Amino acid sequence: MDLVPLDYPTLRLIWWLLLGVLLIGFAIMDGFDLGIGALLPFVARTDEERRTVINVVGPVWEGNQVWLILGGGAIFAAWPPLYAVSFSGFYLAMFLILVALILRPVGFKFRGKVENSRWRETWDIALFIGGAVPALIFGVAVGNVLQGVPFDLDGTLRPSYDGTIFGLLNPFALLCGLVSVAMLVLHGACLLAAKTDGPVSHRALDYGRVAALASAGLFLLSGIVVATLIKGYVITGGAVADAPSNPLAKTVVREAGAWMTAYGDRPWTMIAPLLGFAGTLGAWLLLGARRPGLAFLSSGAGIFGIISTVGLAIFPFLLPSSLNPNASLTVWDASSSRLTLWIMLLATLVFLPIILAYTAWVYRVMRGKVNAASMSRNPNAY
Repeated sequence: MDLVPLDYPTLRLIWWLLLGVLLIGFAIMDGFDLGIGALLPFVARTDEERRTVINVVGPVWEGNQVWLILGGGAIFAAWPPLYAVSFSGFYLAMFLILVALILRPVGFKFRGKVENSRWRETWDIALFIGGAVPALIFGVAVGNVLQGVPFDLDGTLRPSYDGTIFGLLNPFALLCGLVSVAMLVLHGACLLAAKTDGPVSHRALDYGRVAALASAGLFLLSGIVVATLIKGYVITGGAVADAPSNPLAKTVVREAGAWMTAYGDRPWTMIAPLLGFAGTLGAWLLLGARRPGLAFLSSGAGIFGIISTVGLAIFPFLLPSSLNPNASLTVWDASSSRLTLWIMLLATLVFLPIILAYTAWVYRVMRGKVNAASMSRNPNAY
């Protein structure tokens, strides 16, 4: 008797979609934390203003970071080869991200412990690093995925990586990193403008509009580079959607412009880049109209569109290999077993709604403006 009612290809596709949902959820939910951290030195000029900015994200950043943990857990359990290659090959990049992320809780907790301007300025710098560095490195990682990562698999499917941290910081990857920074700074500016008032809100509006134009322009530029200069990957044979996972069972070639063929083969995928542009430019217009709440929703839609553009363009690839294209990891050959995917899907259907409901409740409780008056009434304010 078959205990799994869904076939293997369907489960693999569902988990590809869920991975996308988790990554987009992290970018939207924790992305504004990173964006606000990167904006801290620019929108806040006095200690009270900096406290205001910090208290916008202080109560919620830990819950938002759950999305990052969920994404990492999903990769580990649903796509073990992807976890093995990416977390070992990108080890130093991951280490930089973790160090930067560790600076956030330390900065939040320690900043207000000493009444000293130099002490507080030091932790403000730490909070800036904790926002800007992860935003940049996440985008750099996406840029390297689009180009292909220098890894190979031996006959027993053990991965080996032939790259350096400096190799990851190539021009196109840094361009993608700037897209990520601009996108998340826009998202953070929208929330900051909505949750604060006075000079902080006004500066957030101004910086948000600049970030919106930068995000749209850099996104367009990166698309042109992908279409004209970056070689994509094409499966030419051997891929079987319902076969046991074995990345070496297929053949792959690199072709110029291959990442753009998705738009010809599946025209509906054009919705993603159009949403990316519409969301960012819509946020620019709404910030100009002093509607930061709607701009926040628009920037979230832009994030959804930009990340979806990458995922749809490279489908079914998860992590292409520039060293040996045949070893590239795809949706059809890098997953866990059918039973594992089914059990995990059942657990996700139970716990993901709980996480969403709890998150909605927290944001409802934390609604309202953050200013000097609200901080004076809250003994737990940073």
